[in-house]
Formats: sequence, C-alpha cells, structure tokens
Amino acid sequence: MATKKKSWREKLNDSKDLPRVEVIDDRMSKRWGTGTFVIPAPIEVDEIMRRVPKGKLITISEIRQKLAEKHGATIGCPLTTGIFAWIAANAADEALSSGEKNITPYWRTLKSGGVLNEKYPGGIEGQRKLLENEGFKVVQKGKKCAVADFEKYLYT
Repeated sequence: MATKKKSWREKLNDSKDLPRVEVIDDRMSKRWGTGTFVIPAPIEVDEIMRRVPKGKLITISEIRQKLAEKHGATIGCPLTTGIFAWIAANAADEALSSGEKNITPYWRTLKSGGVLNEKYPGGIEGQRKLLENEGFKVVQKGKKCAVADFEKYLYT
C-alpha cells in the first residue's frame, strides 16, 4: 500500500527523537574536533531562521553556533542543520503557495561565506531576487553567487 508523501510542513514539525546531543567519536573528531554535537529538531532551525529581521542575514554556521549554545554542545551538526534549513525553506514556500503571509524568510539564510543556496525554492535566481528586493547586492564569486559584504548584515 502506498503511503502518502509527507508535506514539507509535516517534515518540519516531525521532530522524531530530536534534539539530541551526542559525543563526537574518533571518526568525526578529525573533522569536528572533540566534545559533543547537537542534532537539532527541524523546527529549532526554522525558529532561528524565522527570527532574522528584514535587512539582516544569517549563515548556517551562525545557526549551528546558536544551537550548540542552546543545548550546551561543542558544535551544531553541520549536516542536519543544513538539511533542516532546506526543509524550512520548502515548508515556507509551501505555506506561501497556500496563501499564508507570515512565512519563514528562508532567503536570508546563507551558506558559509555568504553564498546563496541552490537547493532553496526557485534556486539561486529565486533567492537572489528575494535578497535584491530587500536591498542586498548579490555578486558572482567564482561559480557561486554570494551577498556582497554579508558580514555587515549578520544577525546575532
């Protein structure tokens, strides 16, 4: 029997057994150092993204830092934080499509170095348009697009 595919908003609100703090094992320590990492719940990533006001930006790195502080961990998991930002972006786009106005401003969440996220709804062009509508200047950085002087606009 085919199961109904979950909507983005259902995925966003499905916390499973998260958040969870784990010890960084030997295999991961080469990349992440020692200590602990938090695997956040998707909704926690969305809550941070939702708070970024117009005129400000945040990167996945800052979100990971906020999550680590909240849970008393050394770092926030890079993989799940990125995936949950993507889910939050798609959930916001889904909400907008159904007529909701108060959505998570996912376009203000950038990758490291101020780089735009090609996996967000509408791809790079969609994110660029939304950022430029808010007055940000998007520039080409090699093969990627990034917000010029993004550090000046970081939301802390």
